[in-house]
Amino acid sequence: MTEDVSEALEIPIAGSDALRTGEARRLTGPGLLLPGPGAALEAEFTGFPPSRVEALFHHHARRVLDGVGWSGERAVARLFDGGISVAVSAPVDRLYSATFVLQTLWHFVAADLLWQVRGDMAAMLADLRGVMAREANPKLLALVQAAEARGIEVLADDEFVTLGHGVKSQSWSAALIPALEAVDWAGIGNLPLGLITGTNGKTTTTRLAMAMAEADGRVAGLTSTDMVRVGGKILEKGDFSGPGGARLLLRDPSLEVGFLELARGGILRRGLPVRQARAAVVTNVADDHLGEYGINSVAELAEVKFAIRHGLGAGGVMILNADDPPVVTEAERLGLQAAWFSLDEDAPQLVQARAEGRLVGFVRGGAIWLQEGARAERIIAVEDIPITMGGAARYNILNALGAACLAHALGIRSAAIAQALAGFRPDPKDNPGRMNLFHHNGARLYVDFAHNPHSIAAVTGALTAMEAKRKFVLMAHAGDRSDDDIRGLARGACAMRPDVVVVAELEGYRRGRAVGEVPALLQAECQAQGVADVLRVDSPSDGVARIMAMVGPGDLALLLVHSERDRIFQMLGGAG
Repeated sequence: MTEDVSEALEIPIAGSDALRTGEARRLTGPGLLLPGPGAALEAEFTGFPPSRVEALFHHHARRVLDGVGWSGERAVARLFDGGISVAVSAPVDRLYSATFVLQTLWHFVAADLLWQVRGDMAAMLADLRGVMAREANPKLLALVQAAEARGIEVLADDEFVTLGHGVKSQSWSAALIPALEAVDWAGIGNLPLGLITGTNGKTTTTRLAMAMAEADGRVAGLTSTDMVRVGGKILEKGDFSGPGGARLLLRDPSLEVGFLELARGGILRRGLPVRQARAAVVTNVADDHLGEYGINSVAELAEVKFAIRHGLGAGGVMILNADDPPVVTEAERLGLQAAWFSLDEDAPQLVQARAEGRLVGFVRGGAIWLQEGARAERIIAVEDIPITMGGAARYNILNALGAACLAHALGIRSAAIAQALAGFRPDPKDNPGRMNLFHHNGARLYVDFAHNPHSIAAVTGALTAMEAKRKFVLMAHAGDRSDDDIRGLARGACAMRPDVVVVAELEGYRRGRAVGEVPALLQAECQAQGVADVLRVDSPSDGVARIMAMVGPGDLALLLVHSERDRIFQMLGGAG
């Protein structure tokens, strides 16, 4: 029935070069626009006063929502440079209907803006009510309401409905939802969950936090841009940093504590997967993937990242990086009473949080410390944390601090936090693609997946101070960036003053650009930065082979790899 409902109506929306409307999408959880489920879309326009577009939206939204009996639902608009994002809230059992409601009201907005003939309001409302009646699921709605009254998480999709998390969960087929009296409420509950977002450092922080929970004797799991994993069991490989991955993890009956990596795209496309997490970390906010979903600036991206706070249950803790200016600015704008971490124990945010008894993480005397209340506790020396490269990788000190604060907020013992930090290595087993060190012919070769200026600057900053006879860089990039952005990536890589740069084509990632166009941009910028020896190859693996043939004792290479990862690990021997 769901598939039939998902395509039940075709609602015409007028368009022109001056008004372009995107697809309506379901929001299954809270996010940037709404505190709960609903539907959203973006529209780009030129030549219309933004205030008029917004006013028309609210006018028609009220008419349509009232007309279909959703007077209690809300309509939200967010203007951005060149367009508007709009959304309507909806009952969790009628999200396909919500997309049709949103398209219908936008039909009237677009018709008014473009002086087109409107559809028959009465007939269109009747069609909407018919679809809503078909999609309505009173059993699901009653179950959700009963669970929410008990503070229990609900995970629902087209196939299954789940109450609680992991070992405390119970699931049913979406077609066989039980009566309320048949549910064993006493055996259902929420687990300790941590949420992790940010521009860079998300995956490392998530992996570290899971290692800390495992060191504490818990059956831990994670979702990430690489996989969904519980203990040593990989449930799925791929990018699962959205709600689908979260549901897969949280339905595993062996799970005792979970860590969810949440990316910008998942938050904007579908919303957050949970609303009962105990703590959430924002690692940092930097220029990456701007220009999508009406997010055109770092400040707007910070708003998206901070939507993670809506995934916290009562008493949940926001854990923030005091060394990242966009994070500090957004926290101040929202007036958050957060936990903070920093390389500087005297950072203003930490001083205030410490005075108020809130959790802080910091570096003192070359070691990581945690403090909540009056007692400060030394966890481990920075030099004893392998991923910090003896303290040179400052970004990984921050990742370690963020993970330690998150683990502490979830009740994980300090001894387990220290044990995990000491044992977590920058290799393809513990942290694949994050400064993985290989040795070849007397040279050190580091593999990293850094792909934006912020992450590349962090990586090259860690390597710049290292002594080396010669330095090599392999780089490539997908074509869905502006020319200036691609040049900026090259400048970041050249900051470590390489003697040789190898530029590779990314087959399958040109994204509308001609063959050789992106490598040519990278090559020209590297040459402009003073690198005399810039080579072009057909693929990243070809680039790795070229560098392996060139390096000798005392050399250092940074291999910025975005594709052919497994093959490249095999070429390098698979061991750090």
